[in-house]
Order: sequence, then C-alpha cells, then structure tokens
Amino acid sequence: MSSHALPLFSTPLTLIPAFFCAFAAGAVGCARAAGGPSPVGVFDQHADIGSVGLPGDASYNPDTQEYLLSSSGADMWDDHDDYQFAWKKVKGDFLIQASTEFLGATGDPHRKMGLIVRATLDPKSPHVNACIHGNGVAAIQYRRSGGAITEEIHLKVSGPNVLQLERSGGKFTMSAARLGDMYTAQELEGIVLPDEVYVGIYICAHNNAIVEKGVFRNVRLIRPAAPDFRPYRDYIGSDIELLDVDTGVRRTIYRAEDSVQAPNWTPDGKRLVYNHNGRMLTFDLSTRQSTMIDTGSQVHCNNDHTLSFDGTMLGISSGSPSIVYTLPIGGGTPTQITPVGPSYLHGWSPDGKYLLFTGERNHEFDIYRVPSGGGPEERLTTAKGLDDGSEYSPDGRTIFFNSERSGKMQVWRMNADGSGQAQVTDDEFNNWFPHVSPDGKSILFITFPGDITPNDHPFYKHVYLRRMPVDGGKATVVAYVYGGQGSINVNSWSPDNRTIAFVSNSGSF
Repeated sequence: MSSHALPLFSTPLTLIPAFFCAFAAGAVGCARAAGGPSPVGVFDQHADIGSVGLPGDASYNPDTQEYLLSSSGADMWDDHDDYQFAWKKVKGDFLIQASTEFLGATGDPHRKMGLIVRATLDPKSPHVNACIHGNGVAAIQYRRSGGAITEEIHLKVSGPNVLQLERSGGKFTMSAARLGDMYTAQELEGIVLPDEVYVGIYICAHNNAIVEKGVFRNVRLIRPAAPDFRPYRDYIGSDIELLDVDTGVRRTIYRAEDSVQAPNWTPDGKRLVYNHNGRMLTFDLSTRQSTMIDTGSQVHCNNDHTLSFDGTMLGISSGSPSIVYTLPIGGGTPTQITPVGPSYLHGWSPDGKYLLFTGERNHEFDIYRVPSGGGPEERLTTAKGLDDGSEYSPDGRTIFFNSERSGKMQVWRMNADGSGQAQVTDDEFNNWFPHVSPDGKSILFITFPGDITPNDHPFYKHVYLRRMPVDGGKATVVAYVYGGQGSINVNSWSPDNRTIAFVSNSGSF
C-alpha cells in the first residue's frame, strides 16, 4: 500500500611516486600521491598517507563496481597512521557502507581495512575508523585530537564482512555484520570533527615491508535525508540496483535525483517496470534506456502495481483515492477494476483470473480479490488493523501478505480462498511486502526497525532485505539498505530466481 542513472565510472589508476605534505598542529605528514587529483569511483582522490615503505594503489572496476586497494604501512595506531586512502570531501551527515575482503590468507593478523572519516590528510589527524582486522576482530577506532593516542572499542561480532560508518550530528555509529546476519552497532559521541571531512575506504598492511590488498564491494556513500524532511513532499535521489541474492553483490544501474520507486522485472528478463513521479516506465536492461508507458488519463500512479504472470498486462493503482486499473504492458486505455477506493493493487493470480488488493472499507484495511476483468470484490481478511502486500505463489495455491494483527508488522500466509491464515515471521522487527521467487522456493521481504509504527513503511530508513524458505525457517539478510518506501513494494525477482531489483536512496554530494 502506498500513501500516495547513471552507473559509477572510473578508470583504474596507477600512483605516480610524487609527494605532497600537509602541515597540521606543528607536525609534518607526508602523503604519496599523483601529481594531480586521482579520482577512483565515487571518491575524488586516493593516496598513500604517512610513512609507507612501499607504494600502494587504488583502482575501480566499472563493470563489477569493485574497488581494489593495496598498501604497506606499519600501522594505524598510537599517534599516527600509515595506509592507502581513497576519499571524498563531505560536509554534514553521511553514511558509508562496504563489503570487505582481504586478498591473500598469509597477512598479518593486525592488518586492517575499513571505512574512515578524518579531519585532515595529516597522518596524525583526528579520525573515526570502522575497521576489520586480519584476524576477524571488528572495532571502532578513534583519535580525539591531532597526535593523540588512538583508542578503540571492539564490537561483539565475529569475522564480519559488511561494514557501515555513519555520522549523525555529533554522533558516530559503526555497524558490522557477517553477510546474512543483522548489524551489531556501536555508537560513539564526544569526538569533534569539522563539518567538512575526508570520508572513504582504506587498507593498512601492519608491515611496512610488504603490500597487502583488499577488495571493497557494495561501496555506497550516502547523504541521508535531512531530519526535517517532509514525507511525500521532499525527496532525495534514488538508485535502481540489482542484487545477487546468493552472494549479496549489488550493482547500481540507474540513478534519478528525485523519487523512483518499485521496480518489477518482466517475465522475459529484459526490462524493469517502475514508477517515477506518478508515471509508469520501462527500463531496458541492455540499452539502459527508459521509455514511458502510456497509461491514458491515469498519470498519478502510486508504487502499487503488478504484472500478469504472462507479462502481457500491467495493473496499476492510480488517483486519489487510489483505484485499480489494468492495461496492456505496452500501454493503452486503462480499464477500471475497483469501483471505489482507496484500493491498492499488489497481486495477480497465475491463471490471470484474479487481482489482489488492499482496500479501505469502513475504516478497515483488508485484503480483497476481484476478477481481473472487473466484478464483485471478495474480502479475504477480517482481522483488526492493517493487512497489506498480498501476492500469490507461482502455483496459485497460497497468498502471502503482511499483517499487524499480532502487534508488529509480520509476514503471513493463507490459502487462495482466504482460509488457513498463519503467521510466517515472528520477531521484533516490522516485516513488509513478501515476494515469492518464480520457482516458489523463497520469499523476500523488507524489514524496518522495530521502533517504526507497525502500520507505516516510511522513506529513508535503515532497512534490511531478507530472504527465507517459502515453508518457513531462518530469515537471512541479503542486503543492507538505506531506503524504505518504494524500495521493494512490488515483486522484483528476476525470472531465473537469482537477482532482485530494488531502490536505494541518497542525496547528492
């Protein structure tokens, strides 16, 4: 239910052995760098910082969207640091995320790679650093002032490979997880850094006589929404991403500086269908071009839409109050299906005969089905509170949905006629929009924090995408996302069951 690009690019670069020096707090810190700026991916520049024994490097592969960093360096500890750094100068609040992997198993157990924010490029600069060591220890490390001794707090998580560092006002938060698990977080206050800082990724060998390498995947530098943003009036940018659900690897394929929402995947695997400013568009995955779908007079579509299983028809929800319509996938005159609203479309039966929608009738939101050609609607749920996000399994026998009837918003299931309603997830979070894979084996859903009002799925939050077996079992995290409303409101599994399309959000720097 709704209340209502461009890929990264850089060419791999080799550092030129020139030097520049930064002077701060009476100390001289030398950084090895190219003669001019050396952009790498989203970062403005990269360089060796401090007294590294052997030159390091940083490069970006635009095809895989991976960063490769290498460095020597004795340590990042005590009163100074020696390491390879790729950075961007950022003002205000930010998030930086990455999946990390050391290359080579014989390195020092205290080698480090991670995410860092620094006041300057001086090796003795104040900083906050979210790191993973070669022995799997995760810690938030920090230097309170120039030349001060480094302090640290270990996180209670073993061998994480997903890191996040956030600045929100005067607070820094490190989050870490092994892919599949929820974040473990550590907050840090009292560290004063300037409004404009150097933010980026780094690696240090902990041995000045060797060079260590590490790869950073899923790097996201995010400007979050302002604390006073007005939902449905103020928007930040949107990225359509493709996620490999087995490996957790993500690729950004399209960006808009305003609100793009809810990508579907067409059954032929060639296109995505999504919502942008009330209009429906298709995105060709081979040409990376978008084309408007003619929806006639319905130009106020929300993010509740669905495709027929054979890919020939598009169902939309449009207007205020929202009404359900259908039309050919190539565009045409919409046929009105629900006579009254609000009606928010979510599912189409595999045999093409029925549509599922959330309807508000007599001040209650319940799930209804209606013949896809129009006709009388049939109420399938009667529990108090919001029932939403209904979707058929590929065999047509089961409907998955989300309901707040047990307190938090949780995933439920029922038979196609509404009988046999049973809870699927049961945790302290709010779980929305269960989507069944084409092979019928998995469901994927979005998880909001437990402190969110259960019947709300807001914009611009820290959310998880989680997957679980269709018959129940452990839910595992497949993506750590800044997003929410519009990220995955519709079924966006690829036909081969391997990939999910979703929307993440960030303002521009």
